[in-house]
Amino acid sequence: MTVRLRITLLIVLAFLALCSVGGFALYQSAEGARQVKRVTEGVVPSAIHSVELMGQLKDVQMAALGMVSANDVEAAQKLHEQLVERKAVLQKALDQQLREADSDAQRGLVKEAAMSLENYFAAIDDTARFKLAGQQDAAEAFMAATVDQYLREQGQMIEAIQVEKRRSKDEAIGSLNAQLEHTTTTLLAVAAVAILGLAAAGYLLYRQIVRPIREMELKMTEIATSQDFSHRVPVTRMDEIGRSLTAFNAMVEKIEESSELVRRKTADIQAMLHTIPQGILTLQAGRTIHPEYSDHLARILEEDDIAGRTLDALLFDRSDLSADARAQTLAAIDACIGEDELNFSFNAHLLPQELQVRFDGDRVKVVELGWSPITAADGTVERLLLSLRDVTELRALARDAHARKEELAMVGELLAFDPDKFPAFADSADHLLRDIHALLDATAARPDARADAIAAMFRHMHTIKGNARTYGLLRIADAAHVAEQRYAALRDDPSAWDDAALQSERDAVAAALAAYVRVNTETLGRGAAPVAGDAETVRIPRARIEALRSRIAALSGDERCAPDHRATLDRIAEALANADAPGLGDVIGGVAASLPALAHDLGKEAPEVVMHEEAPVAVQPEAAEALRNAFVHLLRNALDHGIEPAAERTAHGKAPAGRIRIATQFVASGLEIRLADDGRGLNLDRIRDKARAQGLLAEGASLSPAETAQLIFAPGFSTAGEVTDVSGRGVGMDAVKAFVESLGGDITLVLADGARPSATPFETVLRLPARWAVAVAA
Repeated sequence: MTVRLRITLLIVLAFLALCSVGGFALYQSAEGARQVKRVTEGVVPSAIHSVELMGQLKDVQMAALGMVSANDVEAAQKLHEQLVERKAVLQKALDQQLREADSDAQRGLVKEAAMSLENYFAAIDDTARFKLAGQQDAAEAFMAATVDQYLREQGQMIEAIQVEKRRSKDEAIGSLNAQLEHTTTTLLAVAAVAILGLAAAGYLLYRQIVRPIREMELKMTEIATSQDFSHRVPVTRMDEIGRSLTAFNAMVEKIEESSELVRRKTADIQAMLHTIPQGILTLQAGRTIHPEYSDHLARILEEDDIAGRTLDALLFDRSDLSADARAQTLAAIDACIGEDELNFSFNAHLLPQELQVRFDGDRVKVVELGWSPITAADGTVERLLLSLRDVTELRALARDAHARKEELAMVGELLAFDPDKFPAFADSADHLLRDIHALLDATAARPDARADAIAAMFRHMHTIKGNARTYGLLRIADAAHVAEQRYAALRDDPSAWDDAALQSERDAVAAALAAYVRVNTETLGRGAAPVAGDAETVRIPRARIEALRSRIAALSGDERCAPDHRATLDRIAEALANADAPGLGDVIGGVAASLPALAHDLGKEAPEVVMHEEAPVAVQPEAAEALRNAFVHLLRNALDHGIEPAAERTAHGKAPAGRIRIATQFVASGLEIRLADDGRGLNLDRIRDKARAQGLLAEGASLSPAETAQLIFAPGFSTAGEVTDVSGRGVGMDAVKAFVESLGGDITLVLADGARPSATPFETVLRLPARWAVAVAA
C-alpha cells in the first residue's frame, strides 16, 4: 500500500470517527431534547396545573359560601351562575390533567376527582335551590353537612393528584439527568476509542514514513561527513518513500559520478598546472594570489613564495608600467572583482596585455598577459584568471623576422632602383636631413625664427618624400610623411613646436635612409666598386683624376710642349674636370622614369616625356642634386595638377596619355630649361580665389595674369582640393623655387597669349648661372 493510500485511509478513518462521534452526539442530543421537552412541556406544566386545581377549588368554595350568605336572591343567583362557570373551568382543568397523566394511577385519581367534582357541584346546586327558594337555614345546613363533606373529599383527591404529579416530575427529571450523564459517558468513550484508533493508525503511518526518511537523513549525514558517495540507502518497498529512496540513491550515484569527474578534472588541472609552459594564477579580492597556480609561474617570475602575495609586489612593481598606467590597472582590477561581469567588459581594455619585467643582472623579460573573469552563478566576478607567457624569445624572433622582412622589402625596392642613382639620392636626402637638423638646433632657442625654419624644413622633407616615392623607397617616404604632417600642423600653429618630437621624427627618416644605405652597401654590395657586367661604365677614384689633371697641367705648362699638343692637353684636362658631371638628361631622366608608377597611383595614363637639348648639357654634381630635387616636384605636379585623366583628355580631343616637353638652351646668362605639358593649364581665377582665402592677396587687389601665375611659388600655396601623398600641402613649387635660387638661378612662369583665364597654357622657365652647366661636345 502506498503512502498516499495510507494517508488517505487515515483521513477517511478520522472522518468516519468524527462522523460516528458526531452522529451519536446528535442522536443523544435529540433524545435529550425530547426528554427535556417532555419534562418542560408535559410533566412540569401538568404538576403546576395540579397545584392550580387546589386554588380553583378554594375559589369555588368561597363563591359557594358567598352565595349562601348573600343578602338577596338576585346576588345569590348571580353567584350561582359564577359557580357554574367555575365548575366548567375546573372540569376543563381535570380533563387536561387526564390528558397529561403519564400513569394509570394518575388517570384513576383524575377520574375519581372528576366524579367527586360532580358530587361536589351537585351538592352546591342543591344548596343554591334552597337559597333561591328562600330557605336560608336549609341552605346553610345542607352547605355545612353535604357540601363541606364533598369539598374535603375533593381536596383529598386533588392533593393525591398533586403528590402523583410531583412523583412523576421527579422521576422525569431524574431520568433526564441519567440520560444526560449516559450521553456524556458514551461520547467520551466513543471519542476516546476514535482518538486511540487514529493515534495508533497515525503512529503506524509515522513509523512507515519517518523511519526511512530518518535513515536517509543519517545516510546523507554520513556521506557528507565521510565524502564517501558509495553508500546507498536500502530500499525495502516501492511506495513513495521507496521511490524517494531510489531517487536519493540515483542522486548519490550521480554525485559519485560527478565527484569522480571532478576528481579527474582536478587531477587534470593539477597535472596541467604542473606541466603547462605558462604561468597560471587566480587573483582574489585585494589582488592577492590564490595558492593554486602553475609551476611555470615560479620559473617565469623567478620566485618560489607566490601564494598570498599581491600582484602589485610580484609583477607590477618591477615592470615598465608608468605610475599612471599602474594606478589605472590596479583600479581596474579592484573594479572587477566582486562586481558584475559587465564591469570586467567595461574595464578589460585598461588591463595590460604585455609587460617588460626587470630581473637581477639588468635582465628584462617580455611577459604576455591574458585576463579572464571567473564568475559565480549570479554573474558576479569572484576571481580573475591571469595567464603569463614569457615571450622574450618570441618577441626577439619577431623583431628579427620583421627586420628581415623589412630588409627583404628594401632589397626589392633597391633592386628596382638604378644602382648608379641611389648614391646621389642618398647624398641629397642626407644633405637635406642635415639642414633640418641644423635648423632645429638654430631655432631651438629662437621662437621668432621658427616660421622660416618650418617652411624650409617642410620643403626639405617634402623633397625627401617626393624623391623617395619617385624611386619607390616607401619606408623613407612613410617616415617623411609623418614628419611632414607635423610640419603642416606647425605651419598653422607655430606654438605647437616640440623639439623632442621634431628631432625624433627627423631621426626616424634618417634611420630609414641609413637602413637603405646599409642594405645597398652591405647586403647588395653596391659600394664604390664598379657594377659587375657593366661594360660601358668605368669608375675612377676622384684622387686619381686630380692627380692626372695635375700632371696634364704640368705638361701643358712646359715650354717644350708644342702648341697643338698643348691644346689637346687642355681639352683632356677640361674633360677630366667634368668627368663626374652627370648629363642633364640623366638627371631628369631618372626622375621621369618614375612617372609611370605615379600615373598608375593617380589613375592616369603614363605621360610621354620629350627632352630637346640644343646641345648635350652636363651639370656640376652640386647643381645636379638641386635640379633632381626640383624636377621631382615639377614632374609630379605636372602629372597631378596639369595632365587630365584619360577620359577627360579624350573628351577634349586629346590623346589619352599626356605629353611633357623639356627643352634646354644656353643663353647669355647661362643655362635655360623650359618645361611644359599639354594638360589643362593654369586656372588663374582659382589661383586668385585661393590666394585671397590664404591671405596672400588682399581683397580688391588687382594683379596681371603673369603676376597671378607667380603666386603658386608662395609658401603653403596649393590649388588642390584635398591633401594627398602627392600634393595639396603647398610645398612643391615653393621647394622648386628654393632649390633653383640656392644655385643662384631663378624660376618663372610664362603664360600663353590669348588663353582663357580658367585654362591658361604655360611654360616653367628655369635659368641657372653658367658655372653650373657645361656643354658636352657631341
